[in-house]
Formats: sequence, structure tokens, C-alpha cells
Amino acid sequence: MISTTGAARIARSHDGTVISYQTLGAGESVIVLGGAWRTGRDYLPFAEVMSRSFTVHVVDRRGRGDSGAQGENYNLERELEDLSAVQAQTQSTIVFGHSYGGLIALEAARRTEAFSDVLVYEPGVSVAGSIPLGWMTPYRKLLAASDRRGAFAAMVRGAGGAPPALERMPLWYVKLMLRLFIRAREWRRIDPLLETALGEHQQVAALDEPTADRYRTVTARTVLLGGGKSRSQLTSAPFDALTAAIPNCTTEIIPGLDHTAPDEKAPELVAARVRHHLLRTRG
Repeated sequence: MISTTGAARIARSHDGTVISYQTLGAGESVIVLGGAWRTGRDYLPFAEVMSRSFTVHVVDRRGRGDSGAQGENYNLERELEDLSAVQAQTQSTIVFGHSYGGLIALEAARRTEAFSDVLVYEPGVSVAGSIPLGWMTPYRKLLAASDRRGAFAAMVRGAGGAPPALERMPLWYVKLMLRLFIRAREWRRIDPLLETALGEHQQVAALDEPTADRYRTVTARTVLLGGGKSRSQLTSAPFDALTAAIPNCTTEIIPGLDHTAPDEKAPELVAARVRHHLLRTRG
């Protein structure tokens, strides 16, 4: 389970997969969907701030925590079915998604009117190649060769979030640096998610299109959040495209934050901004 802070619950997805989530707080319900290489536990500090005003349901997406495996037939449709199962059980009309969780939230919003409010922080929407995915080829090869730390280093070096100097370093050096900085406990959290994250990024690649026009059907109030310190490919191109496409869309870039703000660097600040946007629409 995610934690003993709130109540642990499960929903069953359309294919029978168990989806675990934790509920804390009171008030209007919000579902929280995290990113790749993350579990629900990583979003508890965010959820605890949100729970001051809302009932928060923090989901362990399939392939992590107490939820079932990703499965051989994994694709984004399975994620949408998982979200639908949690939504039906909780009757939530608000969803917050970070990174890949943001992609799921936006895809759900364009296919259903179940959500009145969709808030995403740097969603994993690639527009005309805005999210670098070239790292997946060496990553896949290194995983097949059982070089799991090497695979992770290939992702860190090539995914667009590393300092430019690190991106120019040889892979062996990046692997060494990560071994020094990622402690054993943290690696035990990351390692089980390596294959899961690859499957998720394959879905990001499959949905890459020249425009964001598919989101023109979103009817929910939508808030796009990003960090002022994030690399431009995570903010400028997709943000501009999504803002132009989504009919009822508000955008906010929060100074000083980067892509890891909701789960690691500044969860309390991101939660405060999410609460602000939600409470503003509720008088």
C-alpha cells in the first residue's frame, strides 16, 4: 500500500486488473495520477496539502505499488480504463496529472465529460517531437543486456531534463555519477519501474502528432502548470499548442520550479497553486 496516512482502497479495471489508491482528506474529490518512474507514495506530500480542502485519491497506476501488472497488452487504453474505474468508484469530477499522468488526464478529458476540471503539470504530450524519445533505443538494448543502471543513465542523459553538460558526457560517466548520487533505497524504488516506464514512453511516441488539435474536444476547465526552470521542450511547444487547442484553458508557469516539482522538489507549492485554481472557480 502507499502509506498509512489515509485509507487504502482498490478498484477493478475493465480487464480485471486491481488498481490501488489511497484516500485522504474531506470535501470535493480529486484523483491524482503520477508520472513514470514514480509511485503513488511519491505524491503524498502533494496530496496532504490538497487534502486541506479536498478528498484526494492518490492512484498507484498499473505496474507499481499494490496495483496489478502493466500486462502484455498494455497501451494507453488500459490506463484510461483504470482511471475510469477509480472515477466511477469515487465519483470524482477533478483529476490532476503529472507528466505521463497528465497525458492520461488530458486523453480522458477529450473522450469523456466525466471530469469538470483537469489540472496537469508538464503533461507528457509530445507535439511534433517536442519530447525527446531517442534514448529509448539504447535504453531497450541495455535492458535486454541486463544493464539496468546503464539503461537508466541513457534515459537521464537523453530525455531532455538533464543539464546540457551532462547530456554531452559519455554514458559510462553518467552511469557512474548516478550510482554515486542515487542511494540504494532510491534505486530499489526505481528499478522495478524500468520496463513499466519504457511501455509508457512508447505510448507517448505513438501519440506524437504535428499539432495538439485532438484536444479541441476537451470541455473541462483545464489548467496547464509548468516550471520556470524546466527545459523548453517540456513547456513552450506543447503548452502553446495545448493552450491554442483546448477551448477553456488557463496556463501558469511557476518560477523556480522544474519537472520534478509535484513529486520531489516542491510538492507543497504545486499543491497550493492547484488548490488556488480550483477554489477560484468555486467562489
